Amino acid sequence: MSEILVLGGGMVGIATALELQARGHAVTVVDRKSPGQETSYGNAGLIQAEAAEPYAMPRALPEILDILLGRSNDVVWSPRGVLSQLPALWQYYRYSHPRRHQLLSQPNARLIRSACADHDRWISLAGAEDLIARDGYLSVFQDPIAFEAMARDLDRLQQRYGIDAVPLDGAELCKAEPVFRTPPAGAIHWREVWSCTAPGELVTRYAELFRRRGGTIHLGDASTLRRAGHAWEVQTDAERVRAEHAVIALGPWTPPLLAQLGYRVRMIMKHGAHRMYPQAATLRRPVFDARHGVVLCSMKGGLRMTCGVALEASGRVPDVRQLDRAASGLSAYLDLGVTEAGPIWRGTRPFLPDMLPMVGAAPRHDRLWFHFGHGHQGFTLGPTTARHLGDMLDGDADEACAPLTPAHRPAIIS
Repeated sequence: MSEILVLGGGMVGIATALELQARGHAVTVVDRKSPGQETSYGNAGLIQAEAAEPYAMPRALPEILDILLGRSNDVVWSPRGVLSQLPALWQYYRYSHPRRHQLLSQPNARLIRSACADHDRWISLAGAEDLIARDGYLSVFQDPIAFEAMARDLDRLQQRYGIDAVPLDGAELCKAEPVFRTPPAGAIHWREVWSCTAPGELVTRYAELFRRRGGTIHLGDASTLRRAGHAWEVQTDAERVRAEHAVIALGPWTPPLLAQLGYRVRMIMKHGAHRMYPQAATLRRPVFDARHGVVLCSMKGGLRMTCGVALEASGRVPDVRQLDRAASGLSAYLDLGVTEAGPIWRGTRPFLPDMLPMVGAAPRHDRLWFHFGHGHQGFTLGPTTARHLGDMLDGDADEACAPLTPAHRPAIIS
């Protein structure tokens, strides 16, 4: 048995704590807020078993021009937001070349295809079945050309990754989701995907399970992490905590901490936001609206609209253009009602240029472990990559996970 510090109380950090605890280790979690209050709280709540291929940067000239000229609602940007991340964005562009993307999709697919099963273990033990639906989600297309292209690609996805998905015509979509007043061009039903009606609460229930099993969670400042002889220690609100191992699972807050230890992390900060509509009609399944680049999910408290990516400078006032555009366009075919009063929620997806999470031993520090950079899939992959990290820490690593490790990725972390 080892004593282990886990820095980070989101889905990735709490899943790490549960996994290591289940292996007989004594685990303490430290974060500045209670579990599930940051990025894990505000996402779309999908466990995306279909996302075998990670999100590549658009490379076709028409798509790039749409983004640059502000015609796409998938991505908005500011000059400072792009310039401050230019080296990482250039790497992302290069890794998104079709040949490289297909190579990177192989380890990503191995992770993503076990995500539901890895969550299911903790969902059952945490008594969180009431938060989970297993009915899939829908990608809805108003543009017939875009729908036909996606429908044609299903055969490739099914043959290569075994993804279970079926196309629906507009009438079938309206039958599946009666809230749509007019039929779209079509939809894809991704049948293996699970959804959660309260993502932050699911993390909280996982954390409560961790506590019931004897785990400790402290509020504290991860930036105080220091080497103390052969151990690692960090200052919490209650005391200074020491352990043999430390795991960095801080999502977008990782690079500043690792800079203190002499590491440079190339990370793209993909900002996102959501807005709640308490009076909107209930969707039977989450819906991705391809025209406006938003995900709509019926959750506790109403309908949540989660937007795409904003490449903005840190500290800027949240950009609501994507949410405003989507709300205006969606009103043509469904009723959202009045938005929730107060400020919108905003968070950051910690995205690495090669589109894979960083999982494994630190290159230059003994008993320091990295578990971050899940991008769009931290909520999905937390338990899965935690399982692989546990194998690595226990000396039983799967060679198939070598592409995730820092030792194999000097261009991303140095």
